[in-house]
Amino acid sequence: MLEAIRRAISVLRQRQILHKLGVAISVTVIGIACYVLYHMLRGIDVGEVIEAIKGTEPRSIALAALFVAAGYFTLTFYDLFAVRAIGRNDIPYRINALAAFSSYSIGHNVGASVFTGGAVRYRIYSAWGLNAIDVAKICFLAGLTFWLGNAAVLGLGIAYHPEAAAAIDQLPPWFNRLAAFAIIIALVAYVVWVWTRPRNVGRGPWTVGLPGGPLTLLQIAIGIVDLGFCALAMYELVPDEPNLGFVVVAVIFVSATLLGFASHSPGGLGVFDAAMLVGLWQMDREDLLAGMLLFRLLYYLAPFVISVILLTFREVILSARLKRLPRVTPGAGAEPKREAVYVRERGDTGS
Repeated sequence: MLEAIRRAISVLRQRQILHKLGVAISVTVIGIACYVLYHMLRGIDVGEVIEAIKGTEPRSIALAALFVAAGYFTLTFYDLFAVRAIGRNDIPYRINALAAFSSYSIGHNVGASVFTGGAVRYRIYSAWGLNAIDVAKICFLAGLTFWLGNAAVLGLGIAYHPEAAAAIDQLPPWFNRLAAFAIIIALVAYVVWVWTRPRNVGRGPWTVGLPGGPLTLLQIAIGIVDLGFCALAMYELVPDEPNLGFVVVAVIFVSATLLGFASHSPGGLGVFDAAMLVGLWQMDREDLLAGMLLFRLLYYLAPFVISVILLTFREVILSARLKRLPRVTPGAGAEPKREAVYVRERGDTGS
């Protein structure tokens, strides 16, 4: 059965059907989102939105900022986990943290995060002797943590409150609950599958060893905590609505985030916003839009600026250290390339 699925996927890849299908899905999602957003934003009073932003309590903004910071802190464990999983225990946490924070904050804003985030990670990890295949494995394992966490949050959240998802997908609550149970069953089946014996995916040098059962549970926990902090940040910024608790907002937020991710638009722009406006239709539109703009400022713009500054300083420092290294005469026993990049990153001038 698995071999048949692999052959089918291989044929689809060779004919670029998967790529074309992915592009078609992205364009469709963006098109629908733009249509919905246009109708949702008609009649919006910009002045009221600005007043709602000004009227947001500083305490709520501070708490949201704290939750965003906690979410990005949790993101650093995506890379820490992935790097340890491929056997590179020598790479310190500070490098994992820089790679995770920079790749996600830049990838979120630029779009096509798989490629932009991978490029940022390669620039950082290559200084520690990792090649493109190693970085691809890290990206895969980090992405796996993300999707496992999303599956757990959506499965449990929709099973508990199926009406929240129904606000976005317009499907009956009973159908959403069945889908949630299917997600939970698939998640449990995956954990059992990797728990029974070591599992690998890929071929040749691209082979990746999947984390076993206990480590997979850790992956799920990391993903849940990350999404939980992000949802708490949004919950602090949206208007208070007595009938909408944290679980409802969290389910709608995660669903909107996944739709934005599927569109590959920078920051899910348009898609995320349309899904939030549709899902939280009970809230005042101006107040909700104000909260979403503040969330974008805290979660997207501020980390993006910080990561660009950090990477710029890193490049300047490494360039300065490299210039201080003693030049080696050709044929006189030059250092191996791997040792040279270690010297650059660790700051050892060789003196």
